[in-house]
Amino acid sequence: MREFAGKIGRSAINFTKHIGSVWKIFREVLYWIFIAPFKGQPCKMKYVADQMNLIGIGSVPIVALVNFFFGITLAMLTSYQLKQVGSQELMAGLVGVSFTRELGPFLAAIVVASRVGAAITAEIGTMTVSEEIDALETMALKPIRFLVAPRLIALLIMLPCLTVVANVVGMAGGYVIGRFNLHIDSSFYIKLTFDYLVFKDIWTGLLKSVAFAVMIALIGCYQGLTVRGGASGVGISTTQSVVQSIIFIIMIDCLFNAWFYFI
Repeated sequence: MREFAGKIGRSAINFTKHIGSVWKIFREVLYWIFIAPFKGQPCKMKYVADQMNLIGIGSVPIVALVNFFFGITLAMLTSYQLKQVGSQELMAGLVGVSFTRELGPFLAAIVVASRVGAAITAEIGTMTVSEEIDALETMALKPIRFLVAPRLIALLIMLPCLTVVANVVGMAGGYVIGRFNLHIDSSFYIKLTFDYLVFKDIWTGLLKSVAFAVMIALIGCYQGLTVRGGASGVGISTTQSVVQSIIFIIMIDCLFNAWFYFI
């Protein structure tokens, strides 16, 4: 019992240390994004543009594919249930609200965490074990400015854009079932979708995507900067980056839903 309690205590202490280290990185990133530019030290826009291309453009096909098939699946499941009460046309509004409020930002974040979060950790982790990070610090170059800030800015811009793509493509998947299986007229289906959508559904989903972007960037960069143990350490940190990002995305999503439920 004492040994078990000791393990819990050590895990709690280590978790607190990790949170403190991530918070320290976050504060430094905020400085380089919002304060340093006014002191003549802005982030290199070329680095930001490269990351936007990698994170945003490179993720569009996967995000679109995942959300299209998820939209079809959601439409089939809901129309099956609604058919019992003769209200299949309600499926259009249900799919629209589900994607803008929950599934669009959530699925886009999961795809980006798996694809981009892992890449961020692997790239920065490789630089860490090959002592390139130490070389930057020796030359008085701040790794947070050149490695972390551009990635965070790129994620803050591109993940909301990917969420919009996910919403549109997911609703298109629902339209396929509504039009070709339930034989709902196209204009009527679109009208039903917008009748049930309200502005709150859209901005709450986009707000979630901003929080997910911050979490994916911080976890990916932190795991990369703290890699130990050579190539095997990079592999372990990359796995931890993806797992932790997905866990925190689910937790943050739950907190946001609880908050939006009461407002």
